[in-house]
Amino acid sequence: MNNLKMPVSELNRVGKTTENQLKKIGIKTIRDLLAHYPFRYEDYSQILTIEEFKTQKTGTIKVKVNLIANRRFYRKKMILTEAIVSDKTGSLQVVWFNQGFLTKTIKPGQEIYLAGKIDNANHGLQLINPSYEICTSRKPIHTGGLIPIYSTTARLTQKQIRFLISQALKISSDIKDWLPLPIKNQHQLVNLDFAIKQIHFPENKKTLKQAQQRLKFNELFLLQLKNQIIREKIKKEKAPSIEFKLKETKKFVKNLPFKLTNEQRKASWEIINDLEKENRMNRLLEGDVGSGKTIVAIMSCLNVVLNNYQVAYMVPTEILAKQQFQNISNLLQKFQIKIGLLTRTNAFVYNPKSQKNIKITKQNLLKKISNGEIRIIVSTHSIIGPKVRFKNLGLTIVDEQHRFGVKQRYSLTKLRNENNLSAHFLSLTATPIPRSVALTLYGDLDLSIIGKMPPGRKKIVTKIIEPEQKIDTYQFIKKEIKKGRQAFVICPLIDPSTSLIYNYNQDNKLGTKSVKEEYRKLSQDIFPDIKIGFIHGKLKNEEKQKIMEGFVSQEIKILVSTTVIEVGIDIPNATIMIIKGAERFGLAQLYQLRGRIGRGSNQSYCFLFVENEGPKTKKRLEALLKAKNGFELAQKDLELRGPGEFFNTEQSGFMGSLKIAKLTDIELMQKTRLAAIKTIKDYPDLIKKIKKSINITHLE
Repeated sequence: MNNLKMPVSELNRVGKTTENQLKKIGIKTIRDLLAHYPFRYEDYSQILTIEEFKTQKTGTIKVKVNLIANRRFYRKKMILTEAIVSDKTGSLQVVWFNQGFLTKTIKPGQEIYLAGKIDNANHGLQLINPSYEICTSRKPIHTGGLIPIYSTTARLTQKQIRFLISQALKISSDIKDWLPLPIKNQHQLVNLDFAIKQIHFPENKKTLKQAQQRLKFNELFLLQLKNQIIREKIKKEKAPSIEFKLKETKKFVKNLPFKLTNEQRKASWEIINDLEKENRMNRLLEGDVGSGKTIVAIMSCLNVVLNNYQVAYMVPTEILAKQQFQNISNLLQKFQIKIGLLTRTNAFVYNPKSQKNIKITKQNLLKKISNGEIRIIVSTHSIIGPKVRFKNLGLTIVDEQHRFGVKQRYSLTKLRNENNLSAHFLSLTATPIPRSVALTLYGDLDLSIIGKMPPGRKKIVTKIIEPEQKIDTYQFIKKEIKKGRQAFVICPLIDPSTSLIYNYNQDNKLGTKSVKEEYRKLSQDIFPDIKIGFIHGKLKNEEKQKIMEGFVSQEIKILVSTTVIEVGIDIPNATIMIIKGAERFGLAQLYQLRGRIGRGSNQSYCFLFVENEGPKTKKRLEALLKAKNGFELAQKDLELRGPGEFFNTEQSGFMGSLKIAKLTDIELMQKTRLAAIKTIKDYPDLIKKIKKSINITHLE
């Protein structure tokens, strides 16, 4: 039998209750148990005398039990277990609360290890609730050395987990080291079985570091390998060859009301080169909010359509779908291209001859898509519905790609033509992911980056607002609105257990509540003479659309919102943003939110209202004021808050596989990427085995 697949229920002292508690933390098999790594360690590596222990206050002692007894406090419903222990240097009182069973486990005359911290109680120095272990011939696992501390449940103790893992290590003779020896030697990695033992019960700090390095390498290497396998698979997929239409592209660029930046030109050329190939393009276009990704995408759409193929353009919200539909229609009006809009509630066609948007039935629009009459279709997730059929799809685009689940994005890559060719794939993101991280997480995609903003943009004035500055700030905003400007007020999602990245598939009651309360306060107490609107996830799409139209037409002067406005909304006249509870947001998200303003010629202002200000909060928010670009800020945010700011569980299936590695392990990411590329080339038999054991799906 493969011991690693053995249920934990077959281990000693695992009854039904313990089995259920283990299931709660994802442990069902021996493999799961061994992969449940400690999140920290208590350093009890030095065995002290009682005299030394009293001076150092914390550590491990080896002592003899002189006396142990229970006392019951009926009024407090509590059992107190007291012991007197000693060694050659002195004696010490030990106290445990509500652990009456210890008098049956620990007997006078026994030698035991005790680990913990001394307290100076009313009755002198006491060791309270220490870990204990009876001395035997084996090495202690609870009180001596570097003691592992695990994530657990209220009814599953650290001692239980350590005991079960020590059992699992004894019976697990089937830990095979699959990493090729030359790669292990090149990167000075220890064997896998040694790493597993040392991560749980390290001999010393050196072996612990070796174990962590090996297991981090494993996780990142498998992620990189998965990406490389997908890349190889994509290279074999046939797609239509899109000829570059130089004359028409020059005409499009010439008619733009602005000049393309060098980085936009470079990204466009990379995409056009990919489109010309007969293998499917699989590219991620990354750029700051407002850096001009949409123009690059539309230029790609134009070339695909001029080659008589269709484009599917998917965005996360109906509001953004309508905005992009209008943008694309306006920018391509000289090319006589029929463009469609398909959402849950709307179906429109842009007629290039009349230059008007015509509302039609969904059934009629689906027919026009299937017969090839509609050349570009802008849609939400409705586009991946079973009723949508394309005649000759050449390109699929996902805008704000991190807003979709893995399965939704993967479904879009599987849309095919009547001739069974795959469509080229372009993914856009405004999340400023550092390049090294992007190459790890999205290693199956080629990467284009627009790192600089278009020239002429005025820098947004950003200020941290102290409580005593609020009144003056509101007065300033009132003056700006009288000049004809508009403002966003962003409310946080209050519950810290709720992801700060807005999830469009869930209604957030706390976010709704905070928006309504802020709307009432602003409209009644602070700006009673100014037209204010509010928008949040629970509103019906028709209501959201009406409110946004009111804001675009400048009827509504101040819009109170959750982070729904973070995604793609473009209102050049909005020059002011207040972010309430700014300390609740990550730096990257604050940067994204701020990017909704500063899109016109007028000076823009972002005010960060802080509720709970401390030195750390202020230092973190000041990084937003100093950062030169979103990429620099994203790296800082990764270091401060971890990857959750960019990716939640649904959006990034890979995150579950990173139990010990971190996205800040930049050097290791680079090493594992090169190792994965070498493995694909040099070890085909290993790749066959890995393909069978890991689930290969598209994780962009």
